[in-house]
Amino acid sequence: MDPTIAGIVGVVVMIALFMTRMPVAYVMTLVGFVGFSSLISLQGGLSLLSRSMYQVFSSYELSTIPLFILMGQIAFNCGISKRLYHTAYCFLGNVKGGLSMATVTACTAFGAVCGSSPATAATMATVGIPEMRRYGYSDDLAAGSVASGGGLGMIMPPSVVLIVYGVLTEQSIGELFVAGIVPAMLLTVLFIGAVWLTCRRHPEKGPKGEPVSMAEKLRSLGGLADTIVVFVLVIGGLFKGWFTPTEAASVGVLGVAGVSLVRGSLTWKGLLKSLDETLRTSCMVLFLIAGATVFGKFLAVTRIPFNIASWVASFDLAPAVVMCLIVLIFFLGGCFMDSLALIMLTIPVFFPVVMDLGCDPIWFGVVIVLVTEMGVITPPVGVNVYVVYGVTQHMGQHIALESIFKGILPFLLAIVVGLALFFVFPDIVTFLPYLMY
Repeated sequence: MDPTIAGIVGVVVMIALFMTRMPVAYVMTLVGFVGFSSLISLQGGLSLLSRSMYQVFSSYELSTIPLFILMGQIAFNCGISKRLYHTAYCFLGNVKGGLSMATVTACTAFGAVCGSSPATAATMATVGIPEMRRYGYSDDLAAGSVASGGGLGMIMPPSVVLIVYGVLTEQSIGELFVAGIVPAMLLTVLFIGAVWLTCRRHPEKGPKGEPVSMAEKLRSLGGLADTIVVFVLVIGGLFKGWFTPTEAASVGVLGVAGVSLVRGSLTWKGLLKSLDETLRTSCMVLFLIAGATVFGKFLAVTRIPFNIASWVASFDLAPAVVMCLIVLIFFLGGCFMDSLALIMLTIPVFFPVVMDLGCDPIWFGVVIVLVTEMGVITPPVGVNVYVVYGVTQHMGQHIALESIFKGILPFLLAIVVGLALFFVFPDIVTFLPYLMY
């Protein structure tokens, strides 16, 4: 069979298997192995399978992923997320839509010690949705703000997706982390603006919460102490070059565990639960990377990535137009695929094209993570939406899936505005890493 035809058949089969809800990692591994074996040899396919699995699970660079996930799990099980939400509520709860704004703000803060978008969404769903419903918030605004705010965990350092992008493109993970700070803050402001506009048009969706005294507001600031200490320790150490990203992840775990011990909130039960969830999540992510590696090698021998890259580069279009096409492809792919899988599959295809256009690789990484953030809240996949839906069902809140998808629309528009700003003013992304490095 012609390699290109084999590649197209492989992609079609992969999408068909996705529709059966078979795990993405298994689908990519199976299709990649069978396709590579049919084009090269069975022995070559078996060699590729064993080599890819070994390289991923023994990678020193990827050891940052389970460490940052562990940091987020300890932070959640020790109550850091609840304290963050309480602080945000004290300052924002007494305005229309204030609880939703507080949820978005708390999502950004928790993303600074988590690094995982679904984990952030699940955490804030358990904390924020019951409170918002208690104060009469509409289901779409309550659940939509949690699902969308959870996506900020993808861009706020430490970000698992930025780590994977850095490993794939051989870019500095430290620079990528620093580059994500300002965009994450800007998106938080845009999300708050989206809530404000929604409640201005539909005041009944986000009524005011109970007023909080100034004394209580000042006392609540203590809830930020844990997050600030850990964030400064991890990101500050990367700024100063005191340790590598892997070492920074280890320091972050020790930092979260240390502040939790000081508060007396770290228990054996919480630690064991954190280790269990970390093991499950890390295996899922690493198997996903391994599967994408196998499938990527299959695509490489079909030469489809190179043909697509040549096809895009052959257009006699301005670089900005080509970049818009690439972003559109990433957005459409994010509607059907997991964000990590999409990054693993497409970055090897488009990264050389982007470099030929003269784009900054750090800027491109942040922009692509932002586009994939749209994917985690966009149907039909919308991972964060299903996470929030599952959490609400488990808690007995019973919010309809349609309401959650309806609620994310204002936040999708806010992300589009953010993308436009990053295209027009790329220094928003790049000035801080170049200043620090």
